[in-house]
Amino acid sequence: MDTLIKEMEQGQISSVVAVHLESFQGFFLSFLGPAFLRELYASLLEDSYGVCLVAVENDGVVGFVAGTTRSSGVYSRLLRQRLIRFCLAVLPAALKRPSIVPRLLRGISDPPGELRSDLDRGTLMSVAVLPAEQGKGIGQKLVHAFLKRASAQGVSQVDLTTDRDDNEGVNLFYRQLGFRLERSFTTPEGREMNQYLIDLS
Repeated sequence: MDTLIKEMEQGQISSVVAVHLESFQGFFLSFLGPAFLRELYASLLEDSYGVCLVAVENDGVVGFVAGTTRSSGVYSRLLRQRLIRFCLAVLPAALKRPSIVPRLLRGISDPPGELRSDLDRGTLMSVAVLPAEQGKGIGQKLVHAFLKRASAQGVSQVDLTTDRDDNEGVNLFYRQLGFRLERSFTTPEGREMNQYLIDLS
């Protein structure tokens, strides 16, 4: 069965959120809930620097990739678009676990490990494939398509961040795609992270 890589559409965001929740169970963004994720991917889709693609089989979304071709200021741009909606979306999670509020504020003002200010650097923020569809090369197709879009828009480098520990399969996936380890760092919550970079020139 052929997998088609297409531009994400607003009408597919609910399907994208479902793929995210199934693929990233137990992760912080998933804990923030589907309402937050809908706002996140909708704002990326609306952002002039956003790159959002889906993998489609039989008219159903089986995977997606999302990110930006302008890493600098991405979170402030997204917040400006939908500030009130983002606040309302995270409210249930914040009430359930007030301890996440400082983490949210840090993520908005200065994402963990933030060093970059390059105007020609993009960031791959999220890529996911339904567990039942993994192992078919869909994730690889999505990342290649993202990098191709980024390069066409004048981006010379793309970075991404992923967990360092107990995540060897994902780290190997990115290394095999040509990403190199730029650095490792520890978040204020004690999460060990790897930041990868790929040159597109």
